[in-house]
Amino acid sequence: METQLKQPSTQAIEQAAELLRAGEIVAIPTETVYGIAASALNQQAVEKIFIAKARPQDNPLIVHIADRDMLPMVTSQFSSQAEKLAEAFWPGPLTMILPRGEQVCDGVCAGLDTVAVRMPSHPVAQQIIRASGLPLAAPSANLSGSPSPTTAAHVLADMQGRLPLIVNGGECQVGLESTVVSLTGERPVLLRPGAVTQQQLEEVLGVPVELAAAVLEQLQEGQKVLSPGMKYKHYAPKAQVTIVKGELGDFARYVAEHKGPDAVCLCFDGEQEQLSLPCVAYGAKEDAVQQAQQLFAALRRLDEIGAVQVFARCPSMEGVGLAVYNRLLRAAGFRVVQV
Repeated sequence: METQLKQPSTQAIEQAAELLRAGEIVAIPTETVYGIAASALNQQAVEKIFIAKARPQDNPLIVHIADRDMLPMVTSQFSSQAEKLAEAFWPGPLTMILPRGEQVCDGVCAGLDTVAVRMPSHPVAQQIIRASGLPLAAPSANLSGSPSPTTAAHVLADMQGRLPLIVNGGECQVGLESTVVSLTGERPVLLRPGAVTQQQLEEVLGVPVELAAAVLEQLQEGQKVLSPGMKYKHYAPKAQVTIVKGELGDFARYVAEHKGPDAVCLCFDGEQEQLSLPCVAYGAKEDAVQQAQQLFAALRRLDEIGAVQVFARCPSMEGVGLAVYNRLLRAAGFRVVQV
């Protein structure tokens, strides 16, 4: 299969819509990361996503809509809590877990009676959804387990020959996947942190939002995956990554004592000169939003330079920093050292 990369012209958007209506998959930009889209109502189309990504079948997908009119196709109930969050954060990087609608195909929900729904703010994503007339299931447009793509070039590197069309919408603004909150239990539960923070959710809902244990811990054997991004290892470069918690001086000493061949530091801006190894920076130490924007590109850069062993500076776990730490923790396969 030849993969076409096109700028988001009227013609390209209509071509994407035609492919999606015909049961094909298309890579589209969103404000978070690029996604592989298929009709959420077409089981055969959704199966093509899993094949293209080599994605485990027990990992549910997020359904993307362009407006509230699409909700009846996707969910059987939109609660008052969902209304509050939609009013505050849609369109934007927030996914809600809701009761599943009858039209959504089984492959989207991984056997669950719930569905994940969001309304992306990226104008190209909005145009493609509207032109297709379909709610679109769209996980990140990368090979399963590898760093998510934040540019069309990242998508092409992973998906050349695996899908017919990539629509280039430029660099993603947010850079990390959406926040996922479940509204199907007795209390709201944050399943995956993102640009919309736990504190922001609590401010809008007026009630505590529980942090799922799987945000910071490995899933237990046999435990169901309730949201994308909860798997053991995810977002990972080929190198073995270790998060090293501690001040820069302690970090530098640990690295000097434990480095092997082709070791690299994943550090904050301005720290390169104080470290004895080649470095890849992923944003300013005090700027979690910038770290979120740059993390996945930095993880891909590690592969490009042939890193075998990576020592990563630990981000803050406050606000958006929790989302950055969550992604880095999974990229490291939960290898964390305190120095």
